[in-house]
Amino acid sequence: MKPPFVPRLLTAAIERDLSFMPVVAVIGPRQSGKTTLVQRLANDRAYVTFDDGTSAHAAALDPGGFLAALPRRVTLDEVQRVPELLPAIKRSVDEDREPGRFLLTGSANLLLLPRVTESLAGRMAIADLQPLTEAEKERSSGRFLGLLLAGEIKPRITARSVAAQPSLEERIVEGGYPATLPLTPITTRGWHRQYLRTVIERDVQDVARIRDSGQLERLLALLANRGGRLFGAANLAGEIGLHRTTVEHYVTVLERLFLVRRLPAWHQSPGRRLIRSPKVHLVDSGLAVTLMALTASDLSGRRDLLGHLVESFVVQQLIAQAAWTDPDLRFWHYRDKDQVEVDLVMTRGLRTWGFEVKAASSVAARDGRGLRRLADRCGSDFAGGVLFHTGPNVLPLDDPRMLAVPISDVWDC
Repeated sequence: MKPPFVPRLLTAAIERDLSFMPVVAVIGPRQSGKTTLVQRLANDRAYVTFDDGTSAHAAALDPGGFLAALPRRVTLDEVQRVPELLPAIKRSVDEDREPGRFLLTGSANLLLLPRVTESLAGRMAIADLQPLTEAEKERSSGRFLGLLLAGEIKPRITARSVAAQPSLEERIVEGGYPATLPLTPITTRGWHRQYLRTVIERDVQDVARIRDSGQLERLLALLANRGGRLFGAANLAGEIGLHRTTVEHYVTVLERLFLVRRLPAWHQSPGRRLIRSPKVHLVDSGLAVTLMALTASDLSGRRDLLGHLVESFVVQQLIAQAAWTDPDLRFWHYRDKDQVEVDLVMTRGLRTWGFEVKAASSVAARDGRGLRRLADRCGSDFAGGVLFHTGPNVLPLDDPRMLAVPISDVWDC
């Protein structure tokens, strides 16, 4: 069954980049909708996909000759399969910097690939296309972060909607890959398993030499079950029976393929009391749930399991939304040696916001402890805090810079 087309909110940002940069790369997970997006963006372009082994072989043998035979404006799909092309693209745009000449896609992070020797710095804009956000599924404007930055999120009391909407648990289980939209929960899990098999057996070889792909999948499942926790390679190595350096290498591979995200630790200065370990989140919540062998009803009955998944889910929604809101936004987590933490920290220059995620409909003063600690650390640079909850109302907290906000506002705004 063909999935419905969903307009992507990143489109305007990509079109803007094409108007002034000679090369634009749209990168993101396999099956996140890159090919569909670039084909709709530029109907006047030649299109070449390197999923076709014949084209990839020809381009690798003679990158300069391959490019010379193409029209001036071209889309090159899955370019990570032919990293030899990037130096040839650099030479071509150095001779002719006409905006929008090359539109690239990649299912691996081009800047992190071991065989890439040319970054195209100053010549290429990069657009990160994430799996579908809930805002895109709902055909909403995805303006939550924009409204927050503008100070337009205000307290309100809202009557609960009687309209039929997917539950939070159902949204988490479905995830964001477009192909799963028309599927049932059972067939979605089957799709996720096949997707992982394809990525691990085929795409891994584009980014690293891995002798045992089964170990990589076991590590990914372990990370799914530990979602939102501090990353410690030594602890993971002990649990899975691998060497610590192997775990580090495998997590880097999973990052290159956009399966996991390492969220670095925030610090304003080299404070001694801050813990510097990153957190690791799976990029797609549906994939995480499949790896954990859970269902929506399991999550409804186990709030402890739901908590970590909701955190990863909200982190993903906000990071994806930032791509079309403000490219200068950066994301972190906060935790100090008193075990006080903030799930997500967002910065723009020195200005800092904090986000806590709670899988419950009620909030209490103690739930804002981490936000208050972060505010104290930041001083005048603290711009605001959000305590997400599953209720319907936007409520003030004891600090006028902080609000308790429904998770659904992330996609309803």
